[in-house]
Amino acid sequence: MPSSPPLLDVKLLDHPVTTLPFDERPGAAGGECTFLGRTRSEVHPDHGALRQLHYEAYEPMAERSLRTLAKTAATEHGCVAIRIHHALGPVPLGAASVLVQTLAPHRAEAFAACRFLIDALKSETPIWKREEWSDGTTWSSGMPVTRGVPDS
Repeated sequence: MPSSPPLLDVKLLDHPVTTLPFDERPGAAGGECTFLGRTRSEVHPDHGALRQLHYEAYEPMAERSLRTLAKTAATEHGCVAIRIHHALGPVPLGAASVLVQTLAPHRAEAFAACRFLIDALKSETPIWKREEWSDGTTWSSGMPVTRGVPDS
């Protein structure tokens, strides 16, 4: 019996994101992993307190990138469902800008796929983050991503 293609829910939204249940939960999904990235409170040495983040993207390319990453994770980690939602526009303190949810037959695959997706999204998808401080703005330069488990 042929297996069903994985459920993929990839969206760029014009508001902060939130967790959602999967309306269709494939029977083979024994493990689910969810990552929700929120705007945290911090202070810049020159610009003061963070007020909010603001995200921009080249939307057609960003959506294509997210869909490609979702298909890759589904293939490499055996996921039966993947959701990637990313906010565009303002995201205030405490609100979430990115949601990654993975469903796989086992927890190890769900965790691995979720980790792969958030790391790859940050390094490969054309979404830019502007930090709005109490006294000015900066563009986040991002951080290089090291794939795999860091040495302890």
